[in-house]
Amino acid sequence: MTRMARWGWVITLVTLTGVAGVLAFVLTVGTTSERGLFERHYHWLYWVNVAVAAVLTLVILTAAVRLVVRVRRGRFGSKLLFKLAGIFALVGVVPGLMIYAVSYQFVNRSIETWFDVRLASALEAGLNLGRGTLDTMVSDLATKTRDAADQMADSATPQLLALERVRDKLGVRTVALVGGNGQILLESGGDTHQLTPDRPSAALLRQARGRAPASQLEGLEDEAAALEGGAQIRALALLPNTELRLGLGERYLMVIQRIPAPVVANALAVQAANNEYQQRALERVGLRRMYLGTLTLVLILAVFAALLLAVTLGNQLARPLLMLADGVRQVAQGDLSVRPVLASRDELGGLTRSFADMTGQLADARAQVSRTVAELDAARTHLQTILDNLTAGVLVFDPEGRIETVNPGATRILRLPLSAYVGRPLSDVPGLAEFAAALTQRFEQHLGPDPAERDMDRELWQESFELQLDPKQGPLALLVRGAPLPYAARLVVFDDISEVVSAQRSAAWSEVARRLAHEIKNPLTPIQLSAERLQHKLESKLEGADQAMLTRSVATIVNQVQAMKQLVNEFRDYARLPSATLKALDLNALVQEVLSLYAEAQEKGRLVPRLFPNLPPIKGDASQLRQVIHNLVQNALDAVQERPDGRVTVRSSLSLTETGAPRSVRLHIVDNGPGFAEKVLKRAFEPYVTTKTKGTGLGLAVVKKIADEHGARISLRNIHPPSDAGSPPEDGSEPPVIGAQVSLSFSNLAPATEPGAASAKT
Repeated sequence: MTRMARWGWVITLVTLTGVAGVLAFVLTVGTTSERGLFERHYHWLYWVNVAVAAVLTLVILTAAVRLVVRVRRGRFGSKLLFKLAGIFALVGVVPGLMIYAVSYQFVNRSIETWFDVRLASALEAGLNLGRGTLDTMVSDLATKTRDAADQMADSATPQLLALERVRDKLGVRTVALVGGNGQILLESGGDTHQLTPDRPSAALLRQARGRAPASQLEGLEDEAAALEGGAQIRALALLPNTELRLGLGERYLMVIQRIPAPVVANALAVQAANNEYQQRALERVGLRRMYLGTLTLVLILAVFAALLLAVTLGNQLARPLLMLADGVRQVAQGDLSVRPVLASRDELGGLTRSFADMTGQLADARAQVSRTVAELDAARTHLQTILDNLTAGVLVFDPEGRIETVNPGATRILRLPLSAYVGRPLSDVPGLAEFAAALTQRFEQHLGPDPAERDMDRELWQESFELQLDPKQGPLALLVRGAPLPYAARLVVFDDISEVVSAQRSAAWSEVARRLAHEIKNPLTPIQLSAERLQHKLESKLEGADQAMLTRSVATIVNQVQAMKQLVNEFRDYARLPSATLKALDLNALVQEVLSLYAEAQEKGRLVPRLFPNLPPIKGDASQLRQVIHNLVQNALDAVQERPDGRVTVRSSLSLTETGAPRSVRLHIVDNGPGFAEKVLKRAFEPYVTTKTKGTGLGLAVVKKIADEHGARISLRNIHPPSDAGSPPEDGSEPPVIGAQVSLSFSNLAPATEPGAASAKT
């Protein structure tokens, strides 16, 4: 039972006890004959009823407001409580109102019938009759007193004797002569227990100063004294002054007549009956109010009891539902802690126990799922770590062909922001539409059109692809492996084999050069000697045009044999290029040594060195690097030979890390010539690739091979004018080429204290 329910029951018991006490008191008072009891206790009984009714009304209003607030807030079970409260309140109020209306009419009519209207009229008529009789006696005595005063003034009889005559004539108890100040001057008759009669009041004297006599009724205030003869009529009349004497003053004739005892008794009885009737009438109003107040209190109590019963029963019914609702809400929020259950053995208690069991099972299942997810996350993290550190590129596609997973190796190899295209097809990546189509076709060939005919013995396929992603750079050679994954996903793993292909091509060209040098060089000397011998034997025997033709033919043969020898020697040198012997050397000193061979070009301003001072030493082979620098500078000078303003700049620089430590030393050979052709940019480092009319095209191939021996990176690019130098072409093509640049980056640095680092002549 909740705290509010306990308080409700306490208030109900207290109220029932108070109402029972009030009703018992009312019944007790109704059966007693003590008069005026209702009048004495009516007020506090009334206010007790009002206080109890106010408390109950306040409790009912509080409960109603709380219930309305719960309904407006949408609390679970509030609508059910509201309906139950309304039903019970209706059941309690409607019959209560009917009983209240009937009881109200019954009380009013019952109490009204307790008092007879004719009796009230008779009492009123008797009271009026008694008052009229007494008034008549008072008036009659006043008239007789005035007449007696007039007669007494005209008579010459002594005053005492005149008073006796008046008393005998009027038949009254006392006759007295009173002075102007109310003093008794002369008296006749009187009471045995009182020597002199009471003096008249000042008001009666003032009233009697005129010609009209004054009279009043006395002694009826005290009922006991009146019944013992204390009721009397006092009359006072002014006595005319017939004597012409000064200083005599005003005198009054006072007559006191006793009221007969039966008349007094009847008058008092009528007055007492009237007073008692008025008291009864007052008691009737109080009793009616008391009964009506009690009925109202009982009605409010009935409504309160009905509401309390509705709240109690509603709580008993809604408590399991509220527990279930709270449990469902907490479960929805992820709280699967132990749920409370009801101890009752009914269906609702069983429902709460079943819900608690289900919550416990869900908690166990979630714990198992959490452990599984943690293990899966650990495995995924482990796998992701492996993927992030793989040099190979990895792509995972979902069943719809969208990119699901991509590792940094794929971004590094393809040089494209693949992570930004996760969730999209590979064909949306710029430049990879053909590659995506080729992958799809290769997977379809591997899996087969019919799942029943697929070769499941082959779990993966492997194929090489060549991509041209950047026109300014060479093609990208990829070795791609693909495998199907569960749920129709697909895995693609690829490696950049461009360097491997380049090395294979270099090795193949070395083998070709070696074979050419071996197969071609041997016949060249006999050919040259035979041609020279023919010229020597036949030149003297021929004359004129024949001799000239012989001389030209032999010269041609000798020149071509020399060219073939030079070609064979270059191929031999390319094939027999010795391994580099790496030692510490100063790159700036090596560059200055090579540029000293081009003093004339420097004097004309066509060759300009710009070397970064204090470069850290690098590890390299001085003889091979000298050949590299010589080849690059000569190629650049050849490129600007036809330009009158041609210039070649040899520049060195230093690249630093974030901490300021040296990272690499770079050498740039820049010219303002026509630049590299597109086919040269794509395959510049392959043998026999050149744009010159003379030469074998082995220069850059030798440079690339030496750079690889030194672990250096070499790159070629054309130089375009800056974007602010002019507006771009309207057709959207690239800006014109204004030069070319060849760059070498040496990351294999040597300590500055290593022997030989200060000199390049090693």
